[in-house]
Amino acid sequence: MKIARFEYRNEIRQGVVEGEQVELMALSGAARTGEVVRLGDVKLLTPVCPPNVIAIGLNYHQHASETKMELPDHPLIFLKATTSVTGPGDPIILPHMAPREVDYEAELCIVIGRTARNVSEEDALDYVMGYTCGNDVSARDCQIRLDGQWARGKSFDTFCPLGPWIETKLDPDNAPVRSLLNGKVMQEGSTRDLIFNCRQLVSYLSHNLTLLPGTVIMTGTPEGVGFVRRPPVFLQPGDVIEIEIEGIGLLRNEVQLEV
Repeated sequence: MKIARFEYRNEIRQGVVEGEQVELMALSGAARTGEVVRLGDVKLLTPVCPPNVIAIGLNYHQHASETKMELPDHPLIFLKATTSVTGPGDPIILPHMAPREVDYEAELCIVIGRTARNVSEEDALDYVMGYTCGNDVSARDCQIRLDGQWARGKSFDTFCPLGPWIETKLDPDNAPVRSLLNGKVMQEGSTRDLIFNCRQLVSYLSHNLTLLPGTVIMTGTPEGVGFVRRPPVFLQPGDVIEIEIEGIGLLRNEVQLEV
């Protein structure tokens, strides 16, 4: 089931997407109302307003290989500011402070459905509401050369597009993931290549911090990111970057320069 969050008739609503239609949910609760509207008549918003965005670095075997880094023996955790979250169709803004080395990262994102603390791997997916597409946009100069840590380079406003909706029925261990820049495929991988799978990530994170409902876990990116290419490929004003995950859908954002 695909659950979207959107603006319709000046109200923020949720609904179930089926093809080109959306069945509205009740304003309070998750009951389906039977009222159906065209998907094209609503403005999609971020599918969730996360209390935390937790990201995992270097979590695909092939991505670790392309960066010439050793495989981690435990998940590499960092946080993205919740103010970096933006929705499908909204612009990614290249900030004045760091506009020249902004990169894309296609990611499967886990959305937590109920509070998780110290959960086992066996039970971990019982705490998951569903999955969505994410783009871990990264200012590589800040991340790699300037700061010595990742917080700023990963957290500029608009650097965390999420969407277009939450898919509640997905095999997270076998999901094709790709990114397209101006229609050209840049990344093409599968969650089969994850070093730490979704079940392991939810359990491991829950032993480090409480996972609140709505928390987004970005699970890492496959090979093909821009900064390792020769010559490097970074986002430019006017670019369109799309993140596509089979079984979920497509997240599309245009790139703009901060004005």
